[in-house]
Amino acid sequence: MEAPIRPEQDSALLNFLYHNGVGRLILKFFSSRAVSAFAGGFLDSPLSKPLIKPFVKRYGISLEDYVSQQYRCFNDFFSRKIRRDRRPVDRKPEALIAPCDGLLSAYMIKDSLVIPVKQSRFSLRALLGGDGIYREYEGGVCLVFRLCVNHYHRYCYVDNGAKGENRFIKGRLHTVRPIALETLPVFAENSREYTVISTENFGRVIQMEVGAMLVGRILNYHGKQQVRRGQEKGRFLYGGSTVIVLLKKDAVKLPERIFMATEAGLEVPVKMGERIGVKEETEDD
Repeated sequence: MEAPIRPEQDSALLNFLYHNGVGRLILKFFSSRAVSAFAGGFLDSPLSKPLIKPFVKRYGISLEDYVSQQYRCFNDFFSRKIRRDRRPVDRKPEALIAPCDGLLSAYMIKDSLVIPVKQSRFSLRALLGGDGIYREYEGGVCLVFRLCVNHYHRYCYVDNGAKGENRFIKGRLHTVRPIALETLPVFAENSREYTVISTENFGRVIQMEVGAMLVGRILNYHGKQQVRRGQEKGRFLYGGSTVIVLLKKDAVKLPERIFMATEAGLEVPVKMGERIGVKEETEDD
């Protein structure tokens, strides 16, 4: 894992949308699913192809890291597949891996609440759309992986196991940048999809994907079936997004520096497949 970093500065436009009365009225329009569907339609069309080269230049993306292909539209490029050797997966049974590239924050679950520092709290019950399974995660850990537009936008399973059916919760599509997280319980309001995975090493784990502004689609590939650690689970289309992993009490041991970074308002950069923690009864080396 890399050294913790501070979240990026929010733009003047986002400050206007989330902190101004008129801006909040406009925000209702931009965070609607209809607007994201319209934007997604454009980004799925060949008309969006000219956006690719400026995007690569702006974010310094090395195309050598990705499987070579012809991109029909911007979303083909945005959800491009990385070369396997660029994201090796830790196969040790005791290792908990990151399901995606992103910026990691970690929170203890107390009284069925997740209470991020400097962010709005949210309940597990609301996050899971009222599913009673939330009670099983009392005293556990909530891992939040925030993806920015320059991150790799495919994600994988954290362990081998039996995957349940996907559950989609319809909602709005706020940005997942800090300004929105400080103002609203974004993860409990945005469109999201989750599944319960009975894993070989970490018990029953909930793995959730959360949409964001201009991310109208979360493309998960599988229904109820056996899955493998590191197997691609799905992908996001354009925009910043979030993957959330819920683990039960005493299921995993995380380095203390992750919690310390979160408490300090920092995020830890991680890459898909790398070890971020270990099974609770295993000593971390």
